[in-house]
Amino acid sequence: MDRYKTAVEAALALRPDEPVYCFRPKVLSRDAKNFQDLFPGKTAYAVKTNGEPFVLDTLAKAGIDCFDVASPAEFAAVKAAAPQAEMLYMHPIKAQSDIRLALETYGIRTLSLDHEDEVAKILRIVRALDIDPATITLFVRIATKGHAAYELSKKFGAAPGHAVELLQRIDRIGFKCGLCFHVGSQIEEPETYERALASADWIRSRAGVDIVELDVGGGFPAVYGHDPRRKVREMPSLEDLMGQLKSDISEWEFDKQPLVAEPGRVIVAHCISLIVRVLLKKGRRLYIIDGIWASLSDSWTGKITLPARFIPDPARKTRSGDADKIVPFKVCGATCDSVDILSRPFWLPETVDTGDWIEIGHIGAYSLSLRTRFNGFYPDKVIEVDTPFDAGEAPEGFASIETMAD
Repeated sequence: MDRYKTAVEAALALRPDEPVYCFRPKVLSRDAKNFQDLFPGKTAYAVKTNGEPFVLDTLAKAGIDCFDVASPAEFAAVKAAAPQAEMLYMHPIKAQSDIRLALETYGIRTLSLDHEDEVAKILRIVRALDIDPATITLFVRIATKGHAAYELSKKFGAAPGHAVELLQRIDRIGFKCGLCFHVGSQIEEPETYERALASADWIRSRAGVDIVELDVGGGFPAVYGHDPRRKVREMPSLEDLMGQLKSDISEWEFDKQPLVAEPGRVIVAHCISLIVRVLLKKGRRLYIIDGIWASLSDSWTGKITLPARFIPDPARKTRSGDADKIVPFKVCGATCDSVDILSRPFWLPETVDTGDWIEIGHIGAYSLSLRTRFNGFYPDKVIEVDTPFDAGEAPEGFASIETMAD
């Protein structure tokens, strides 16, 4: 992997027409360690957020020894990066063949579920492999309500009464019982966990079984950019959020048992940025060599405000406009699909033009995981960069929260 001090240095040296991911391993290690230091339990990195080998290798070297996995491909990726690491199979709905692979080949002994048919699937495989159920922990995932950029209880989670029945069923069979929830991605208020813990306490008190572990899921927010026309939105810092979570855990008397968290975005978001070239400037539109089918789905959904740094091409000797004036540009992706338009503009200097570059910051979460090969565009070039994206001068622009008319 080629290495540069900054993304600006890389852009001017490489003059790339293709997108270039700028990976900062020191930032990833720092953020992983910070989370581990703050959370009073086991940290299980959510591989779905970014399962690239260079990310998993760096996390393993940084001391992450537990991973939240959801598929055979993720089992294999973790095994390759950290052979001795523990894996938690926390996808609530699984193919029976995948359950067998997890138990038999990868030695996974922690799984989650939210329906009795999943209990039957797991029990069938356990009996076929002659595994003692007492060596396996089954987490019952409960539905939650709260405020987050991405809600995750619309698809998964048992209602409280159903969760009680599931716990009693798996306890009767002889499995160890756990409780888990996921309040959503990029939560917006610290009280979200408190409501989930209250529900978990209600379920625990009525199930009457021994709960050996509580998994509080993910949702821990990363800091992004903001719309320059609006007041900066107050997001809870990780330190404040963790302080509130610890207090709530103690209040609901879950502090006496083992705890697990499944952070993803908060650990990996800041370690990667993306250099893109402006293919064409057409009035207040910029056509760039990336888009919603590649690295920028977060910006397409309108949930995340990405910071952006203007990197002018020094070969362009004349420019129009005011270099000190930051204006909104509608951003169009590289594919021929007319849907490939970001739902928000990028705010950049008025002088940005065809051939310039933009460094889009804080895209380590989900950008690589969700990219596609649509139209034959597939960004895959990665370099290493030493300097954090937010070091030095502030970025010149943002992908704002507003949409623009054509």
